[in-house]
Amino acid sequence: MDLTDIRREYTKGGLRRDNLPSEPLVLFNQWLQQAVDANLPDPTAMTIATVNADGQPFQRIVLLKDLDNKGFVFYTNLSSRKAEHLHINNKISLHFPWHMLERQVHVTGYVEQLSTLDVMKYFSSRPKESQIAAWASKQSSRLSARQALEGKFLELKQKFSAGEVPLPSFWGGYRVKFESIEFWQGGEHRLHDRFIYLRRKNNDWDIERLAP
Repeated sequence: MDLTDIRREYTKGGLRRDNLPSEPLVLFNQWLQQAVDANLPDPTAMTIATVNADGQPFQRIVLLKDLDNKGFVFYTNLSSRKAEHLHINNKISLHFPWHMLERQVHVTGYVEQLSTLDVMKYFSSRPKESQIAAWASKQSSRLSARQALEGKFLELKQKFSAGEVPLPSFWGGYRVKFESIEFWQGGEHRLHDRFIYLRRKNNDWDIERLAP
């Protein structure tokens, strides 16, 4: 297989400065709704990047669970590798890869941990099996075999069969306070359109076009 021959043209449309709203979330919400309407698989999936104490970047995919002017929200095990990184360095980046629409969005910012009340509201809305899975998995820890994880899940499923599943003390969430949002729209001949919104100190936004 020759990887140098794998390419395609991007022809679904451009992005022009005159069409950009003054607030980045207006455009982000439009693009997200269009991704949902296009029946893209996992339209809320985002890659999040963190950095460990040695400066080594790590990436993984999580699901966006809420969004407003205060930030992008996701949930995780607070003992996970990503949570350990964010405890040391709360800076983060997000990436939304909507390939079928020839679009990408890149977000940079920092995280704030969500309140127990906010976490409880979301945790209680999850399917019971997902709640039990949160208890069963010590995320990012080493496993001897998959059977160990499945066995723990079945044990906890029996334990919680007759009642509600309590919120684990080690499970929580983060709000990403965004400082920049970049929008990428594919263009013909690799002449892609890229615009970045940069937050000013007064919380207004500067908008700049970037070379592809």
